[in-house]
Amino acid sequence: MTRVAQPRRAAAPVGRHSARAAPGAGLGHLLTSEWTKIRSVRSTLWTLILLVVVTVGFTALLSLAVASSWDQARPGQRAATAADPVATILGTGITFGQLLVCVLGVLIVSSEYSTGAIRASLMAVPRRFPMLAAKALVFAVIMFVAGEVTAFGSFFAGSAILHSHAPVALSDPGVTRSVLGAGLYLTVLGLFAMAIGAILRHTAGAISTAIGVVFVLPIIAQFLPGSWGQHIHDYLPSAAGQMITQAHQSANQVLTPWQGFAVLCGWTAVLLAVAFYFLQRRDA
Repeated sequence: MTRVAQPRRAAAPVGRHSARAAPGAGLGHLLTSEWTKIRSVRSTLWTLILLVVVTVGFTALLSLAVASSWDQARPGQRAATAADPVATILGTGITFGQLLVCVLGVLIVSSEYSTGAIRASLMAVPRRFPMLAAKALVFAVIMFVAGEVTAFGSFFAGSAILHSHAPVALSDPGVTRSVLGAGLYLTVLGLFAMAIGAILRHTAGAISTAIGVVFVLPIIAQFLPGSWGQHIHDYLPSAAGQMITQAHQSANQVLTPWQGFAVLCGWTAVLLAVAFYFLQRRDA
């Protein structure tokens, strides 16, 4: 007797109508999975190491340059540095560190799309909101630790070099807030870049977009005339977020340090919401 072959059931597509998640795929399992994925990628570890080394290194170099040229500097420059040494110490180092944070934030998501690993992730956890939320939470914790190490390392290196010209301590008004704020700024900036990576899903395009928003737009906004130009500049994500790294508010700033940080958090929340929406609507 000839056996009639049974037709195979087609595999369910990885999309909006995927099967239910496997039992046990709770928040704890998702966090463990995302932690394993992030730490198993060598580029993540090396980028975090570079973030600390490059930021602290540039901070030390700038502080040495300021200290060595202190007597030749204009009185206005010396007065500005003495009035807010933290802005000088953290300024250049954090600016260079932003580049690495943007790259790392994009790679956290876009690398899964470029390698196709996102399909396996969505087959294991078809509920997309918890998956991206777990990724954002794990990355935020990693960035917070790395950001605070970077911020405090930069502060102690710069303050030791500038001590004879512009002494500053954590006990001074606004200093602890600004140093802690620098780590918070790098953390939220990483989530900002991660959201861009999740929206665009293309590594080169997402990195270019993040760098353009963080570095290029504030420069362009500085050339806008009048008070409305100052408002546009201060409400840009990176310009607003960096205000928390200053011990004292500048006279021409529209926002206070915490208001500026809140603006950055608002930009990031909006982009994450858009990323969640696109992840839910688009196929992998």
